[in-house]
Amino acid sequence: MKYLKMNNGMMIPVIGTGTNTFGKENNDFGGKITYDTKELRSAIELDYRLIDTAIFYRNEAVIGKAVKESAVDRSEFFITTKIPSEKEFKETDEHVAHYVEKSLEELDMDYIDLYLIHFPLETNEENLRVWRVLETFVDKGRIKSIGVSNFNEDQLGYLIKHARIKPVLNQFQSYPGKHNQPLIDFCKANDVIPEAYQSLAKMDDKTKDKLIDIAKSYNKTWSQIVLNYQVNEGMVVIPKSHNHQHQSENIDIFDFTLSEKDIATIKNMDNL
Repeated sequence: MKYLKMNNGMMIPVIGTGTNTFGKENNDFGGKITYDTKELRSAIELDYRLIDTAIFYRNEAVIGKAVKESAVDRSEFFITTKIPSEKEFKETDEHVAHYVEKSLEELDMDYIDLYLIHFPLETNEENLRVWRVLETFVDKGRIKSIGVSNFNEDQLGYLIKHARIKPVLNQFQSYPGKHNQPLIDFCKANDVIPEAYQSLAKMDDKTKDKLIDIAKSYNKTWSQIVLNYQVNEGMVVIPKSHNHQHQSENIDIFDFTLSEKDIATIKNMDNL
């Protein structure tokens, strides 16, 4: 596994797994929680250690259960969760603190490696208010790192300027055809790690066909090409699969190097 050093000195694996449909009936986002951990245990067996969840996914307890069922020490995992932007979660500082404590309780863990604001709130000032509550949990060692999700340059820049503890990471949608390159560049310029979600989920057929063509010369899948490209752009990636074979393929991306020509082709897919 490769790691990136965050601006607080902690290390984060460059690839992990999303979980938003794990432990749910019919693998459906809105499905009943089943507490079935087989998909996550499969990923853990393949050496996934970065696990991404959220309060909104309703399955923090499933993640905690899978970690405990594994033979892997808690210290080897990097667990990310997120607080929603809806009113009930952030209306007061007490609400924010309550739901952070609830995340710790649901995960059944003494600490969380990374806690994110899932979506930006109505104003930059509101983001900062919630952020300051999260900072108090860092002070207590209950959260190791804090960051954001789906923040644009202005929202992230405001936190960087005004927060006591700098965000370590910004998680946002990024894939060939919609790299969000200006946001990637802004994050990197400010020593905030860009993390891509939905790296593989939303590409159109034309883009996917071009990636399949590129993949042939490397004897890899198109998804491995995408993930290798993103990791070598300095991003963290969290692809999700319920399929053991696809999980295995997604983490097997460190044994080849894309050519400069292919890198340029993928980067320019936004212009197709």
